[in-house]
Amino acid sequence: MKKRFVDSQYVASLIGLISTMLFLFPVYWMFVTSIKPMSAIFAIPPQIIPREVTTEAYIDNILNNPEIVRFFLNSVVIALGTLVLTLALAVPVAYALARLDIKGKGAIIGVMLVAQMLPSIMLALPFFLLFSHLGLLNHFIALILANTTTALPFAVLVLRPFFMSIPQGLEEAAAMDGSNRFLTFVRIILPLAKPGLLTVGAFAFLFAWGDLLYALILTTDESIRPLTVYLYTFVGQHGTNWNSLMAVSFVAIIPIILIFIAFQKHIVEGIASGSMK
Repeated sequence: MKKRFVDSQYVASLIGLISTMLFLFPVYWMFVTSIKPMSAIFAIPPQIIPREVTTEAYIDNILNNPEIVRFFLNSVVIALGTLVLTLALAVPVAYALARLDIKGKGAIIGVMLVAQMLPSIMLALPFFLLFSHLGLLNHFIALILANTTTALPFAVLVLRPFFMSIPQGLEEAAAMDGSNRFLTFVRIILPLAKPGLLTVGAFAFLFAWGDLLYALILTTDESIRPLTVYLYTFVGQHGTNWNSLMAVSFVAIIPIILIFIAFQKHIVEGIASGSMK
């Protein structure tokens, strides 16, 4: 019995290792493509391990290209703005849906589920018309609002189970000690929902950081366009500068990797808890 258990553990570890390698291979291929000469990128058979390494793409497109800093900072502004606005809207909505006796609560949750399934391309044109009437085209606010609509339903649906899992007795005890509902929410409820807040914050940042569609449709001014649009400049009419594209792409995913490494424990805990409650 014990031997079968140990064997199953080895099999599970092997499956986990293979799955991890499959998921990470595109990132590895992106990096090795960025350090290959152009002549080696389409070599047959493909060079899994580069025979010749060059850092020319990083030197030309990162170190000697001050323009990339502006695109990078634009992405940071849009992603952080989306994160803050998503949390500011999702937290009270999720708490109200979890705690308050609201009429039509089931319908509201159903609408959010449907909204989460809508593809961004269906919303892009209405956003373009709306923001053009409001004079918000070529403005960070338009990109932040558009990306928030993508992140908000997910954030509410993930946060609501967290608030539901917190015992109501804590709020009743705080009320008996003289604390009002707002202070109880800020001092007791929010710290207990920290894994959920970090999870939805990380995903809201990720949604906005990787957006290309809204950035292409809602902006024409290069001064506010994000890094994803800059990547598109390497795709030309007569070919693609693959090693430059991969070099900038690899730099672009570094913030995402750092965020997930820094908050890995809380994000995994948040996803696991949200899926079970």
